[in-house]
Amino acid sequence: MAASAGHLRPGRYLALFALIVIVLYALVFLTGNHKPTPKLGIDLQGGTRVTLTARTPDGGQPTRESLNQARQIIERRVNGIGVGGTEVLLDGNNVVITVPGEQGDQAKNLGKTAKLGFRKVVANATQPVVPPQTTPPPATGTPTGTPSSSTPPSSGAPTASSSAPPTSPAAGGGGAPAAAPAQQQSTTPAPPSSSTTPPPSSSQAPAPSDGSVDAETAKEIQAAKALRQNKDLIGADGQPNQELVAQAMASLTCAPNAKDPLEGNDDPKLPLVACGDHDTYKYLLEPEFLPGTEIADSNSAYDSQRGQWTVNLSFKSEGTKIWADFTSKNQGQQAAFVLDTQVVSAPNIQVAILDGNTQITGKFTQSEAKDLSDILKYGSLPLSFASSDATTVSATLGLASLQAGLIAGGIGLLVVFVYCLFYYRLLGVLTILSLALSGALVFAVLVLLGRWIGYTLDLAGIAGLIIAIGITADSFVIYFERLKDEIREGRTFRSAVPRGWVRARRTILASDGVSFLAAAILYIIAVGDVQGFAFTLGMSTVLDLVVVYLVTHPLVAIVSTSKSSFLSNPRNLGLGAVQQVGSQRKKSTTVGRANVKEA
Repeated sequence: MAASAGHLRPGRYLALFALIVIVLYALVFLTGNHKPTPKLGIDLQGGTRVTLTARTPDGGQPTRESLNQARQIIERRVNGIGVGGTEVLLDGNNVVITVPGEQGDQAKNLGKTAKLGFRKVVANATQPVVPPQTTPPPATGTPTGTPSSSTPPSSGAPTASSSAPPTSPAAGGGGAPAAAPAQQQSTTPAPPSSSTTPPPSSSQAPAPSDGSVDAETAKEIQAAKALRQNKDLIGADGQPNQELVAQAMASLTCAPNAKDPLEGNDDPKLPLVACGDHDTYKYLLEPEFLPGTEIADSNSAYDSQRGQWTVNLSFKSEGTKIWADFTSKNQGQQAAFVLDTQVVSAPNIQVAILDGNTQITGKFTQSEAKDLSDILKYGSLPLSFASSDATTVSATLGLASLQAGLIAGGIGLLVVFVYCLFYYRLLGVLTILSLALSGALVFAVLVLLGRWIGYTLDLAGIAGLIIAIGITADSFVIYFERLKDEIREGRTFRSAVPRGWVRARRTILASDGVSFLAAAILYIIAVGDVQGFAFTLGMSTVLDLVVVYLVTHPLVAIVSTSKSSFLSNPRNLGLGAVQQVGSQRKKSTTVGRANVKEA
């Protein structure tokens, strides 16, 4: 026999729901630095559309395969960095990134090539920091610094380190970053001197819309390659060609935001002259001995001992072997971590790093370290890109559609309310109250999801929410109709509530389970706006169960046990007609049993 309504203890269910709502809204209003409103998609709040144009060294068109690969990598970067509501599409031979709100700069950073390689340092030279507007020195002029194979004496060089450095380099397993000037040996840890992540550069001349670069830009790339990636920069004996190196360094301008035509277009098989160390040094580097594709994982962390942010790398099995062999054979030498032809860090190798766990140390901010880590983790682009176009997207059309959707949703809610009040009366009031509480729950969850996972609400998501109203109302209808069936069997309203709930909840679970399964499959196989629709539909379906279990059923149980004459009147509950049927059936059953006894 089903438990009575009194055994339900509805106050506990309502208290649990109230606690959930209080906790959610406490998180909404007391956490985060954002307004207590859901994040909106680009169709509702506008945003920025950035067109990235591929740059190929020979000026030709990029292959479709490389463009698709670049689009997929940028999508992975979007998911890793947490830019919500972003679309990455191919438009001909261009990659178009659309981001909501004021995230245009992040969209440009998503198009960074992030081509990482490890090269041995052959020589370096100091140079004065040139302001961005200064004209680069001519190729035939005097070099800004004299190439030298020694460590720069001015600032000291950092040491290669493992992700868990010991207290002394002599301990083995990867030394800690330490200042090590040439004139003295030191094992005292100190912050290294390295450059921050270079900002994305763009071509001076606008790139055509077909994805190729113009002839002038292609010529500029080839000229830079001829000077800075000449195979004769390093002789057969491993020594630098002083004259060629001086010319290459003189042609290179190391300045903040300076454009490097070789960015993403360098040849890993040839030597390279590059900038680094906060635009203080120019380096002559050997060909790449370890590609960035051998990186297994990357993450950023704060080194509290040295007070700086670092990027920690772990290599794949083959990369670990190559790195261990290099650090074993080149102790006392420098290894350059080269990102898009920019030396991010050039540590001294003081001990062999055998486990492959290595740090990139430099003057990183928290966001720079995280951006670099995410870019390295999700892969380098097969092409270099220039931001050829950035436009502001208006939300006017989306707002008009939103107003139309809200009007449609309001009309639908009004029809549901009128139907429930007319057909269920007081039970209809409970339906309206449950829908209102469900809406409050959905709103808080949307706000928090926008903060925690970057979820943005767009027009497709709003459509999912409107459809979810019908699913929630359907759960109430199933429950109330089951109550009517029990009353038709001759039971009172009080006894019908627990029996009707036991049978109705099976149907409610089955119905919501099918809806959630459909939303989950749609989310997995769909992309873009359809995913937003499926997400809100599935989320609302789950919250519907919370409301039905913790609100609707307890409220009905409270009404059924109430001693109020108004609440106990079947006509006020929309149950008058079915109760008459139940009474007649009960009376006929009683008469039938009496006749059987007489017989």
